[in-house]
Amino acid sequence: MDSAITVDDLVKSYDGKKIAVDHLSFRVGYGEIYGLLGRNGAGKSTTIKILTTLINYDSGNAKVLDYDVSKNGSEIRKRIGVVQQEEAFDFTTVENNFKLYGMLWELKREERKSRMEELIDFFDLDEIRKKRMYDLSGGQKKRVQVAREFMHDMDIFFLDEPTVGLDPIMRRKILDFIREYTKKGLTVLFTTQNLEEADYLCDKIGIINNGKKVAEGTSSDLKTKYGALRTLKIGYDSTIKLDKDKVIDGINPLYIKEINITSDEVTVISSYVEKIVNKILQNIYNAGIKTEKILIDNPTLDDVFIKVMKK
Repeated sequence: MDSAITVDDLVKSYDGKKIAVDHLSFRVGYGEIYGLLGRNGAGKSTTIKILTTLINYDSGNAKVLDYDVSKNGSEIRKRIGVVQQEEAFDFTTVENNFKLYGMLWELKREERKSRMEELIDFFDLDEIRKKRMYDLSGGQKKRVQVAREFMHDMDIFFLDEPTVGLDPIMRRKILDFIREYTKKGLTVLFTTQNLEEADYLCDKIGIINNGKKVAEGTSSDLKTKYGALRTLKIGYDSTIKLDKDKVIDGINPLYIKEINITSDEVTVISSYVEKIVNKILQNIYNAGIKTEKILIDNPTLDDVFIKVMKK
């Protein structure tokens, strides 16, 4: 088995007309965190439902742990955890949610109690443990949804927008918790619209639009390939007046989107900052000016996402 999750040319339509998943292909390696990004209606949740055997697909192939999702649903469900956007077991208390999950996974009583207490403590749920799920806030419900999946051992964890409604501190705490489990071999397929957390958590990212994959790679690779314009700022202290033409001498004009020079700073906007920065610094030095600071803003996944969606 080369991949924990294999998706090849997957197609899914709910009504035979509008395609929810359109010839989608990707692979997730063992112990990898793969982020599936896209706008609302892009096909992320449908893909998760197919891979977790909740719905069938029309054509293509999909395997989880080398099991065909259309034929081996029971084998797959024994080895995965799932956090969906929809709530489950909202008629019980928080504490009984954990107990119910432990019983469903046939944990012994002592182990069930031990895991429950550890998770309630880690996810800061002690104050609401006696409350019914339908009385909780959206963020509290989401914490329970994520936490209770760790009542059982799993090989793959599917999370469909698991941090919606969480405050930044709890969001980061949960992301770190998930990351620690991947060090023990857990594989994660993670959908989100929060690009900052995808950048923080994911080893690899796939961006889909209208059911099709439009970009894939590590966060760094995607930023390099699709990153928007970047800003280079070079500060200096000199009475010498810098000339724009001398600053960009020897640089392809197509590499420069904009350049501005003040009495103490050069600002260059370009998509090729890495290629031009050394030459600009050399030109400034040749003009008899010593630089004091160099600042380069970094592209973000937001930049990548916006650019890819315009393709």
